[in-house]
Amino acid sequence: MANISVRGVEEKALRKLKETARRRGISLNGLVTEMLNEGGGQKRPVTPVEHDDLDRLAGTWSAQDTREFQDATATFAQVDKELWR
Repeated sequence: MANISVRGVEEKALRKLKETARRRGISLNGLVTEMLNEGGGQKRPVTPVEHDDLDRLAGTWSAQDTREFQDATATFAQVDKELWR
C-alpha cells in the first residue's frame, strides 16, 4: 500500500471532511482512504447507517441493574387517585 500527501485542501473542505469522519466515527485518514479507494473503483461505496435510537445500549444492563432500575422507578407506575377525580 502506498502513502500519499495531499496539499492545497481548502479549509472549508477540510472542515466538512472532519465533520463527516467524526459523524461516522472514523478517522480522517480512514474517510479519505475510503473515498480514494471508492473513486478508483477499488471498493463499492459504503452507505453509513445512522441510528437515532438506543440500540448501542441494548443488553448492557446486568440483572441487578435491571432490578435496581425497576425498584427506583416503581412509584411512577402508581396512580394517585386523588388527582384523577
